[in-house]
Amino acid sequence: MKLDLVQVNSFRNINELSIVPAENLNVFFGANGSGKSSVLEAIHYLGFARSFRTNTHKNVIQQGSEGFTVFGIVSAKESIYKLGLSRKLDNSCTVSIDGAKTKSAVELVSLLPVQIFTPQSSELIIGSPKLRRKYLDWVLFHVEPGFAKEFAIYRRCLLQLNAILKDKRYSENLNTEQDYWIEQLCLVGERLSSLRTELMSGEFLSFIQYNLREFLPEFIFDFSYYKGWEKDLSLKESIYKNRERDKRTGFVSSGFHKADIRIKINSVAANEVLSRGQLRMLVAAMQIAQAQYLFSKNEKSVVFLLDDVGAELDTDKQQLFINSLINTGSQLFVTAIDKNQLGYLAQYRDKKLFHVEHGQVIEEI
Repeated sequence: MKLDLVQVNSFRNINELSIVPAENLNVFFGANGSGKSSVLEAIHYLGFARSFRTNTHKNVIQQGSEGFTVFGIVSAKESIYKLGLSRKLDNSCTVSIDGAKTKSAVELVSLLPVQIFTPQSSELIIGSPKLRRKYLDWVLFHVEPGFAKEFAIYRRCLLQLNAILKDKRYSENLNTEQDYWIEQLCLVGERLSSLRTELMSGEFLSFIQYNLREFLPEFIFDFSYYKGWEKDLSLKESIYKNRERDKRTGFVSSGFHKADIRIKINSVAANEVLSRGQLRMLVAAMQIAQAQYLFSKNEKSVVFLLDDVGAELDTDKQQLFINSLINTGSQLFVTAIDKNQLGYLAQYRDKKLFHVEHGQVIEEI
């Protein structure tokens, strides 16, 4: 997947932008606050339908505007897609795919696999399990047909069960309703969990370990997947076992939504062993594995956004990271304050450099 054209309107300090990116490497340089991260943020909307910097969409709308628009032309094998997304101050969202408008962003996101690497990416390791679940689910969303639909069913069942658990009025009807939703949740939850388990025990894990031998050869990593409930019980058995406790707390404590990836070095949690720079390289190895696996399964490449790639990574590690991504067929969008920070750029032939100043993006010739 490659972005052949990117157009942005009324997005943060970018009034109007239209660029034709290089197929491999695109570098945006300029002072802090110039707008280079905003270019990446706009592209991120095409791949996630949301920002990586704020949860409030109206915060990215340029002051004085009614809304923003991001448009991209994507080439994939022999297909070309025209993708657009706009958001208004009233929080309404319109998605356009080849001129057809829809309110759902699922199809848009499925057509353009995007990943982001920022100075905050270490949160994947040191942050909450939710981030590690999202890491796995991004892969399954792009590889497994029907995953998004089943994931939505699971969430709906979980919301219904939690609502029942919070209802302090006991009745036989309420108990019967709870049994129904438990049955539905377990049916889809076991299937979804098996997909994650297979992912973390096969080729995908092999890609992670291969990258780590390149990036952090001084360590031996052990990855394990905790499915979210007792390993000797089925999901239904676990939910019924904890039913009374769940009534007291008001939420389902067992299930697909409680899973986690556990990463250790010599039986010690990786985040307690690694430096900040090493944590970033661990994340880099894991994210590259996403691109490698996606390409191995359906020959889709990833649009990769690297925001401030030089933060806590020395030149050799930066170059190793970028080379590894390019080898997956990824299209890269990289930001830096000064292009001289990336002294290794000369070795790349298929690249474009863009100077960003006060929201204006000018390609260097």
